Amino acid sequence: MALDGCGQLCKCFLIIFNIIFALVGFAMFGLGLWLRFSSETRGFFDIDLNTQQFVIGVSVLIALGAVILLVAVFGDYGACNENMNGLAVFSCLLAILAVVEIAAGVFAYMRSDEVGEQLAKFYMTVYAQYVDKGDPGLAVTLSMFHNVLHCCGLIGALDLLVKKTCPETGIWETLTLPACPTVILNLFESKAPLVMGLFLGTAAMMITALVCCSILMKQIKKSHLSAPMY
Repeated sequence: MALDGCGQLCKCFLIIFNIIFALVGFAMFGLGLWLRFSSETRGFFDIDLNTQQFVIGVSVLIALGAVILLVAVFGDYGACNENMNGLAVFSCLLAILAVVEIAAGVFAYMRSDEVGEQLAKFYMTVYAQYVDKGDPGLAVTLSMFHNVLHCCGLIGALDLLVKKTCPETGIWETLTLPACPTVILNLFESKAPLVMGLFLGTAAMMITALVCCSILMKQIKKSHLSAPMY
């Protein structure tokens, strides 16, 4: 269909946005399934208060990854084929995700102490189970924590039990790299506005995609109305 420059730009943006979105969703969903059904970790999903944070975290990872994948599929299908129905479903699902993202950011800001404590407990559960089992899925999870937060284990870079999952550091950083539970707690206590900003920034990207989707749908509708009748 004939789209003007703005419509073509929005179409390209939505395709790229949804490809990246799909990769993120696939990574989250795949890691969640691995942790859920791995022979080393599936026993955690029995009733056990000691691994409650781990179970909740993995369940959220699977659910969120699946929703993101679904949104990306509808978004790419709608944008590539200029399909109104696909774009309409994409808009509804993405709007819900944006609202959830904003709510999560506000909640993380208002209850920063509690959120930080729960995330630190989740980390320590993953740490303990990795040291005990050595499961590759747990290693990937620890690596994500360590590289994103630039921390290592429970005592810093000298924590040899999880050294393989920690960021590569120089001699000076080896002495100064902090322990992860402390970093997590400090992140939510002292940098709560930054954490909320990350959530709101992600939501802003989703809203931008919604605006582009709206423009593209109007362009498609306009093309339909102006198409010659035979």
